[in-house]
Amino acid sequence: MTGLTGIVPILLTPFNADGSIDYGSLRLEVDAMIGAGVHGVGIAIGSEIFKLTREERRDMLRAVADQIEGQMPVIMNVSAPGTDVAVQLATEAAEAGATRLMIWPPDFFATGPDSVIEHIDWIASATGLPIVLQDVPQAPISPALALRIAEAIPLVDTIKVETQPTVAQVQSMVSAAGDKLTILGGAGGGTLVEEYRRGARGTMPFASQAVEFMQVWQALNRGEDDDAAQLIENRILPISRLGFQSADLFYHIHKALLEQRGVFKSARVRCPTAKPDPVTRAEIDRMVARMSKKQQKQEELT
Repeated sequence: MTGLTGIVPILLTPFNADGSIDYGSLRLEVDAMIGAGVHGVGIAIGSEIFKLTREERRDMLRAVADQIEGQMPVIMNVSAPGTDVAVQLATEAAEAGATRLMIWPPDFFATGPDSVIEHIDWIASATGLPIVLQDVPQAPISPALALRIAEAIPLVDTIKVETQPTVAQVQSMVSAAGDKLTILGGAGGGTLVEEYRRGARGTMPFASQAVEFMQVWQALNRGEDDDAAQLIENRILPISRLGFQSADLFYHIHKALLEQRGVFKSARVRCPTAKPDPVTRAEIDRMVARMSKKQQKQEELT
């Protein structure tokens, strides 16, 4: 069984003032991922994919895949409530350069496990690409269902766990389906150390913290759990704590990090979005400045 492993950041989508995708900033973001040595990149919820048109999804994916040039996997989320729609998105993603797909079950109506398996099988048959299941709160995948899917559809070789509590869910997934599926953590990656101890073999964080997560991953692989935990507590959890306080605030803070580093020209979040009020905006600014100082200190030490 060989699935997706390591640190696979989800790209944030940069936007110009007129709302169009800023491909210059996107190129810098992908350059930063290559420079960080990540194990793959993804376009998914963290990319505001649900706000992109079909054409924008295809064009953004093609730009990323062309730049990556096969250096690492490129994962595209093609989740949709309807099977025909998901198959169309998957086919277009394959044509645009995706090397893997990511899918959560249809979430508009709960239609039962058999229909979920049929839905995913249609997508797998249409593209022939390996698939990462996504276990999300709006469409949870039980360990038993994950195993059924993996046994029925060999192209499904990985699952990203994001239902709470993620640590317990990772352990359950490993126990039930660990010989069929590679288990990844999710939900921002703040519990990666605990998930790793229980058998998770990677996570898919925001691209804004790719360097920090690579440092955590390297420490874990060296058996230095305490160092990995300290990195998460000092460099990652403060961002998560602020970013997940309300609505889609996490987009604003993670884009602000990339803007501060000169990767993005703007931290613009596409509508609809809950724009930060003045107090929250000041908190974001202070957090970004604090993280910048920590990054500079780390660079001086190395």
